[in-house]
Amino acid sequence: MGERVLVTLDGALADANAPLLYADDIGALRGDGVFETILVRDGVATALEYHLARLRRSAQALELPEPELGKWRSAVERAVKEWGADEEGVLRLIYTRGRDSEFDAPPSELVPMTPTPSAYVLVSPVPARVATARTDGVKVMTLARGISIDLAQAAPWQLLGAKTLSYATNMAALRFAKRMGNDDVIFHSTENRVLEGPRSTVVIARGKQLITPPARNGVLPGVTQRSLYDVAKKAGWKCDYQSLFTADLFDCDSIWLLSSVTLAARVSHLDGIRLSAPENAEEIVAMVDKGIASSGALGDWQST
Repeated sequence: MGERVLVTLDGALADANAPLLYADDIGALRGDGVFETILVRDGVATALEYHLARLRRSAQALELPEPELGKWRSAVERAVKEWGADEEGVLRLIYTRGRDSEFDAPPSELVPMTPTPSAYVLVSPVPARVATARTDGVKVMTLARGISIDLAQAAPWQLLGAKTLSYATNMAALRFAKRMGNDDVIFHSTENRVLEGPRSTVVIARGKQLITPPARNGVLPGVTQRSLYDVAKKAGWKCDYQSLFTADLFDCDSIWLLSSVTLAARVSHLDGIRLSAPENAEEIVAMVDKGIASSGALGDWQST
């Protein structure tokens, strides 16, 4: 299709080239909101139920009004139908706290005491970088996140396990990596524990074992990683959630950055060192593809 598709939460098709948010929307002013990014493939929003479960959990962490998941499903269905099945798309669910002016306004018949959240679904073309990352892998550098793995539990208001709109730090890390001749980043804690990528989950493979850092370390639970685990377990793989040191990244068969749009990107270079592709690379990619093709189910994202 090539053009963007915009659908509001009431299921109405809107003009994607026309203004939608008010200038004082708190999502734009302060990044106070949550989002999900979903791959549209063959006319289907992949792993939708997993994404809705995470959207709900993120909204609860920010104390946003409970998302009406039925309305979100309907809006996604309308957006995907408008997009079509001819090419992949990037579908985003955006949910912000609403207008700043509604917080301070005195109650009246015209202005509600509780701000009305902004909520919409947007589908856009897949970036060109995605195809390269899928086929050639990515050059990655490790960067300090400047936090301890204990921060998520000691300071839950940091929202480390929520997918919020506050992505300035992540984007700054990606720009820095690009200046250094890399494609992506793997963050580590002050204890040199592996965390996550700016827009991905880190998974390493050792033989027939897959390992990813646990959510309690302050990483965002990954939808694509969980979809991979669903399939890999049935295929006889051992799938674990374990803390990893950065040294462990050099003591494995392969490193993967998993995300909802790129899906599986193998780390081809880490901190300037070339990493050979393992013999089971195609198997891992195939399991990811199979995993995200299923709709998933509402789950407890705090269990890992």
